[in-house]
Amino acid sequence: MVHSSNMMPAVGDIYLVTGGNGFLGQEIVKLLIEENRDLSEVRLLDKVIHQDFVESLQAFVGCRIKLTVIKGDVRDKGVLQKACQGVTCVIHTASVIDIWGYISNEELEAINVKGTQLLLETCIQQNVKYFIYTSSVEVVGPNERGDPICNGDEDTVYLGKPKFLYSRTKYAAEQLTLTMNGCLLPNGEQMVTCALRPMFIYGENSRFMVKDLDEGIINGDVLRRTSRKQALVNPVYVGNVAWAHVLVARAMKDQDKKKIVGGKFYFITDDTPHMSYSDFNYEVMSPLGFTVPAKLSMPLLLMYFTAFILEMMQVLLRPFIRYIPRTSRHLITMLNTKFTFTSHKARNDFDYIPRYSWEVAKKQTVSWLASIVQDRRNILSRK
Repeated sequence: MVHSSNMMPAVGDIYLVTGGNGFLGQEIVKLLIEENRDLSEVRLLDKVIHQDFVESLQAFVGCRIKLTVIKGDVRDKGVLQKACQGVTCVIHTASVIDIWGYISNEELEAINVKGTQLLLETCIQQNVKYFIYTSSVEVVGPNERGDPICNGDEDTVYLGKPKFLYSRTKYAAEQLTLTMNGCLLPNGEQMVTCALRPMFIYGENSRFMVKDLDEGIINGDVLRRTSRKQALVNPVYVGNVAWAHVLVARAMKDQDKKKIVGGKFYFITDDTPHMSYSDFNYEVMSPLGFTVPAKLSMPLLLMYFTAFILEMMQVLLRPFIRYIPRTSRHLITMLNTKFTFTSHKARNDFDYIPRYSWEVAKKQTVSWLASIVQDRRNILSRK
């Protein structure tokens, strides 16, 4: 299904954002429209279309830029052929995020890896010159041992592979993208590719934050502590991640900078303070009256043992029922490993400076949470 605003496109760049109706995709689309002076059309490709978002965009865009909404899947060749026709730059944010085991291994591979491969192949056929892949810090780790990283960068050596299949599929898709850099297109030009690795992304409309908020409401306005205070991470605001995509797209068009950014990956961070996942939740939800325990509910070793028993139950029950444990040993490791990075390389190579300060990011996140908390209480009370 294709819906397009009624206007003749001007001469200029055409951007395709996959996952354009998603948490990050929406922010990228908004910033592209605000900041890109050479833009003639933005295409949103997504399996789910949020009509209210599309209508607000159309009201904002007016007749300046053509807005095309495509309902479809990255595994559909026909949809991709139409979506990529005449496109200057693809920003590929669409993926399945799953670290709990709700989604089958086959589907994770099909969407995250094969979908990316199919999209890259289509881009080559359609002479799409620029391709940006939204990767994740989780392609690095933590590893099974929970080895920490403090202010790591693109040159940090880290041994061991991520345990989650999600992380491995993101890494495979990232590598597919980067190896296509310099690929010769049918029109004789060369493709420029790049990957961005944001930290845990927070901000308005984050479904993960809604999940944590719901758990806090169910628990009498007490948030779950799933990570130790010393397990520092550095979350990044969604607006700053979107801004990094806009800036690297701009750099790719620069004759000098494209030689620098082409084929590279970059960690994306901002000035959000380093704290554990649980303490971050408390930081943004405490203004709404939520509290969090000072310590884990049980010693870490006992948490691992409990998770091991649950994992064994899952294996034993597999022939009979589909049982998904609430936690796993690797999830406990991820939540309790110090894992922080810097984005100095992004600053040096394509002038990335966070667009939103921590104060602004926190204020906007808290305001959004305040606007939904009563609705969440009402929904949960009816269950």
